[in-house]
Amino acid sequence: MYDDIRKNKIKTGIIVAIFMAMISCIVYSICYIFGYSEYAMFFALVFSIISTIATYYNCDKIVLASVNARPATKDEDLQLTNILDDLMIASGVPVKPRLYVVDSAQPNAFATGRNPENAIICVTTGLIEKLEYYELEGVVAHELAHIKNYDIRLSAVISVMVGFVIMLSDMFARISFRRSRRDNDSSSGAQAIILIIGLIFLIISPIVSQLIQLAVSRRREFLADATAISFTRNPDGLISALRKISGDEEELETASNSTAYMYIITPFKNKRKEKSSLFSTHPSTTERIEALENLR
Repeated sequence: MYDDIRKNKIKTGIIVAIFMAMISCIVYSICYIFGYSEYAMFFALVFSIISTIATYYNCDKIVLASVNARPATKDEDLQLTNILDDLMIASGVPVKPRLYVVDSAQPNAFATGRNPENAIICVTTGLIEKLEYYELEGVVAHELAHIKNYDIRLSAVISVMVGFVIMLSDMFARISFRRSRRDNDSSSGAQAIILIIGLIFLIISPIVSQLIQLAVSRRREFLADATAISFTRNPDGLISALRKISGDEEELETASNSTAYMYIITPFKNKRKEKSSLFSTHPSTTERIEALENLR
């Protein structure tokens, strides 16, 4: 487990560096288009550093805002808060995560935050309403395991930076296209090159982002399942919860491609498969249940 935690910290640093490089390239190209070539690199570096720092320290807030989550309270969510209180003793997580709830009929959950000291567990109202006590305990334990294993830092940084880079690349492509159409003169060859660069950024950014998401290995779900059982000592609760969640037919309206892999089970019903593939963000429920049954 400790080796996985160390690897997650290293992966986070590498991914942040990759995104800083991508942001720098895109901003440099935008500055070049507008004729600020002398200062383009300076602007690009400053912008990439500031945006990366801001993203890192606000990734949890950005993710929560994207799913319209509200803070959980003891008055409305007593069972949920009691389960987390009980699990804190067994988990050894130093600081109690903040609890949030998303109003959605689909049962699902995820954890986010930059470290265990600034962690958040978010569940849907469907999860609270449709799961029994020990099933809900298994899901909360799973998300608490992601926090303990530092999966949350990697997940939150990727989900926010993926969206940011795609937004920048899209903006760059639009600016390049409009400028190339407007400046149809002797410099049209240079403008065409700039347009091609913009289109390349637009094409490769989602691909690179997807590959980086897949770098958050499906193995982390198996590890979180096993860690959760070490907290609860009850594989049956999590097994039953996984079956209920994967078999539910409700939609999660606030889910997006950039955050889908953060959930305990993918929120997109059409992507839930019997067997996981190379491009799956989650192992299949069947594979996870088989692994859990071996822990009995």
